[in-house]
Amino acid sequence: MGDADDIDIGEEGGEDLGASSKKKVSGLAALLPNLLKFVAIGLGALVFIVTVSVFTYNILSKGGKGQTSVAEPASPYVGARPQYQIFSSINSVRTRTKDTTPYSVVVDMVIGYDVNDKNAQAELTGRLYELQDFVRSFFSGKYAAELQPENEARLKQEILEAINTRILDSSTVKIILFRQLDVIEM
Repeated sequence: MGDADDIDIGEEGGEDLGASSKKKVSGLAALLPNLLKFVAIGLGALVFIVTVSVFTYNILSKGGKGQTSVAEPASPYVGARPQYQIFSSINSVRTRTKDTTPYSVVVDMVIGYDVNDKNAQAELTGRLYELQDFVRSFFSGKYAAELQPENEARLKQEILEAINTRILDSSTVKIILFRQLDVIEM
């Protein structure tokens, strides 16, 4: 009987233990461990991706130094300024303004053209007298107020456009520089 009693006790005890451990969990309690597992995996992946991105960005940008250099706002040039060949044979030109009381104007300007333009020097030299006449008539058609230093950029642009369109055929002028621009009241 001892064996039978042991078996009966074991079966009763086994049923009690098995029933309490095999209870089914339902609802949110069943999903919570799986949900937390996926949230943890997602957060881990996000941290990994951000870390790899930051390291890759720092390596590609050479230690975190910016590759873009910003020029000073006061500087009119960004990067290397182009070099020009200079035509300076025009010499000084004297004329008067078209004011009622004329002002005397003395202009000594040089013309800059592209270094690789082989025909420019020959064309400018061949049209030297036309250039001198153009400079004289250009400044004699202006008022003294138009020849003030604050208007130099506009004057240079007007001269550049006029020379390129009216005087030169195959070459182009790139820059006009004044060695002297004196406006003197007479």
